[in-house]
Amino acid sequence: MASLLLSFVLLLLLTVSSAESKTFWADVAALKEFKNSVDPKSISPGSCLSSWDFSVDPCDGLSGETFTCGFRCDSVVSGSGRVTELILDQAGYSGSLSSVSFNFPYLQAFDLSGNYLSGPLPDSLSNLTRLTRLFLAGNSFSGSIPDSLGSMPVLEELLLDNNRLDGSVPASFNGLTSLKRLEIQLNNISGKFPDLSSLKNLYYLDASDNRISGPVPSSLPESVVQISMRNNLMEGTIPESFRKLNSVEVVDLSNNKLSGSIPSFIFTHQTLQQLTLSFNGFTSLDSPYYSPLGLPSELISVDLSNNQIQGPLPLFLGLLPKLSALSLEKNSFSGMIPTQYVWKTVSPGSGYAGFQRLLLGGNYLFGVVPGPLMTLKPGSRNVQLEGNCFSWCPATFFFCRGQEQRSLTECRKFSRVIP
Repeated sequence: MASLLLSFVLLLLLTVSSAESKTFWADVAALKEFKNSVDPKSISPGSCLSSWDFSVDPCDGLSGETFTCGFRCDSVVSGSGRVTELILDQAGYSGSLSSVSFNFPYLQAFDLSGNYLSGPLPDSLSNLTRLTRLFLAGNSFSGSIPDSLGSMPVLEELLLDNNRLDGSVPASFNGLTSLKRLEIQLNNISGKFPDLSSLKNLYYLDASDNRISGPVPSSLPESVVQISMRNNLMEGTIPESFRKLNSVEVVDLSNNKLSGSIPSFIFTHQTLQQLTLSFNGFTSLDSPYYSPLGLPSELISVDLSNNQIQGPLPLFLGLLPKLSALSLEKNSFSGMIPTQYVWKTVSPGSGYAGFQRLLLGGNYLFGVVPGPLMTLKPGSRNVQLEGNCFSWCPATFFFCRGQEQRSLTECRKFSRVIP
């Protein structure tokens, strides 16, 4: 009797285990619907989708390795196996997802990046309410970003870059309160950037290479670490609210239409390490208060090249203790090279980083090249002084190569102070 009872228990356990390993019927239907949305001509033999023949149960762990390519099942989340990850990146698939319903209620990761999928992004993506990662980068999706994407409560990473999306960034994105990473670069997105101040976990934002207009967003969360919005159409200057970004380390606003004066606080920001404002229309920069002992700053790299900044080279930039890369070329700076720049390049003091890169070409600097710079050997530092108004800067010195000094006529036309 005992052995019969034991056999019954073992049979019951085996039955339960087998039942729990089976795929939930709705997930099977969703997998079939997704496969049917992909152009059959793009499904090459041996690819993941080619193995989806539905002749066996997709999540049946008792049937070996069959039907596991491209997705992951978890039989613990419910009484039967549920699809929790769908990963089909870099597979060369084409087709449209516009009519797919995406009924995967337990899906946590969805990656279709690096394919050739086209058409609009379907509203039904918002059905994936447990999704934490949505990677659709590197396709040919077009049309506007659906407002419904802003209703995904636990989404942490959203990558829509390298597509053909247009329209504006939905204001509904302010509802993605779990979002940590947002990449929408390399699209045709336009309009003013929305308020994202409620995204208290956002640390990485890249909206570069679009057609975003209006001012630089002033309502970014304090959590953001990197802001990349280069190659857009934004106007104005750096907003005062950037003072409150207590974690930001990288700001890249190059290739926009920014103008006016660069505010002084950005150079003494408590966390900022890399500032890139090149290819804009700035005409001046505000100098922070400083003493001969230097300035409190975390900046390592500053690029203000290709603007319209006038006046003498700012002395305070030679006093930033960690600054090792300074690019000021192709502006309208005049005057002589400050002593602070020279010694920070040749022989920085104790506790100061030396200039490994000092690019001053294409301005209206005049006088003589400081003697200590003449001692630099090629390859020791990246120094560029070409295209200025120096009285003597022959190409035998590596930092004078690339462009001849401006003619005396051109230099005096710019400023009568130039001897």
